[in-house]
Amino acid sequence: MEKINVLVMGNNPIELSYLFDTLKKIKNKNIQTEIAFDLASIRERLSRFTPSYILIDDNIGLHALHTTVQVLINHRKTKDIPITVVKNSNYHEAMNTGVMNYVLKQNLTADSLYQALLNSLKFKRTQLYLMNAYNKRKGQLKEFLIKKFD
Repeated sequence: MEKINVLVMGNNPIELSYLFDTLKKIKNKNIQTEIAFDLASIRERLSRFTPSYILIDDNIGLHALHTTVQVLINHRKTKDIPITVVKNSNYHEAMNTGVMNYVLKQNLTADSLYQALLNSLKFKRTQLYLMNAYNKRKGQLKEFLIKKFD
């Protein structure tokens, strides 16, 4: 049975319990979860837990969401871990920096949540591959352009 570590962040215990129940319904997976309510508790959880995925409830507020994502994408333990935001609606603006996927709470099922986690992992791996390929080849491109226009 595949083990999946999920760090869940939010500030509403009722919403978080719904997410936990949905995660537990994912079939044939051993889901280990840790909960964090703020940046201090995230740091404490990361000292003893290595997540495969990070789920953030958008109820924490736009400013807290933005700050949390920035800290996570710059932290050495979480910079390569995909982040999925669980949203109340599509009406609110989406943040595009560091978040790999968004899912809506309404009609959220175990299968759709698991698929969203897998998609976020694919997006993150693709992003890392492209960034590495770009960094490797930008020197080659610069050299080519210098030779071409000299």
